[in-house]
Amino acid sequence: MSHTVDNSKRRFLTTAASVVVGGAGAAAVAVPFVLSMLPSAKARAAGAPVEVDISKLEIGQLITVEWRGKPVWVLNRSSESLLTLPALNDQLADPESDVSSQQPTYAKNEHRSIRDNIIVLVGICTHLGCSPTYRPDLAPADLGPEWKGGFFCPCHGSRYDLSGRVFKNMPAPKNLVVPPYHFLGDNNVVIGEDAQGTA
Repeated sequence: MSHTVDNSKRRFLTTAASVVVGGAGAAAVAVPFVLSMLPSAKARAAGAPVEVDISKLEIGQLITVEWRGKPVWVLNRSSESLLTLPALNDQLADPESDVSSQQPTYAKNEHRSIRDNIIVLVGICTHLGCSPTYRPDLAPADLGPEWKGGFFCPCHGSRYDLSGRVFKNMPAPKNLVVPPYHFLGDNNVVIGEDAQGTA
């Protein structure tokens, strides 16, 4: 039995093992480094569109969802409340929604919505960022006999109608923002992108 050592085979096996171990070590270091440069799941979700089921949304009911860290309202307006909107135009700062940054082009209409009854609004006052309250009641004592329902900001008193249009002479300078959105069938709203997938 021979005890001679084949040094060339030994060097080859040692080199091959070193390459494999070194490559595995480099990959082990590189993978976390590369992954650390990608946005986290939470960061991706923060900007991702949000799908909302509105199948049980009753007339006059408002639901709030979160999109990009902001409250977004989905409101089912009654046909009676929609009839009051044109009568308010003289009292509003931007009744025709001419400030284009406040809504997508498909929501620049009398109701500021794709479907007349369903409105989608970012629930943040355009004055200093407070969240207005939904006040559907007609002529409450604290808002006066002319109040037809809408949104009232308790921080500084700004008032918006049921289309999110701001009244004249309020601290808030602009209408509430209508985010990009579209409908998936009859019962779902996707907030955060329009029908073409544009955010």
